[in-house]
Order: sequence, then C-alpha cells, then structure tokens
Amino acid sequence: MNGQLDLRTTVLLLAGAGATYLALIHPLAGAALFVGIAVIALLHSLLDRT
Repeated sequence: MNGQLDLRTTVLLLAGAGATYLALIHPLAGAALFVGIAVIALLHSLLDRT
C-alpha cells in the first residue's frame, strides 16, 4: 500500500461515518457504533462480490 486510499475504502468509510452520524442524531435508529459497523460490513460484502 502506498499511503493512498482507494475508492472502495473511501466509500466504506464515508458510508459508515454517515450511518453512525444519523444514528447519533436519531437514537431510535439504534446504537451508533452498531449501525456504523453493520453498514460497513454490508457494503464490504456487497462490494467484495464484484
């Protein structure tokens, strides 16, 4: 790795951060940490299939 993030990593990090932020704003959506991890795991598995 040469120190640069690829597009896939950037998308995963942004999606997780966005989901975590929304879960913090709306606590009924679930625990923020769990939601962020779940979104990253789901996108990782979906993007891994390509």
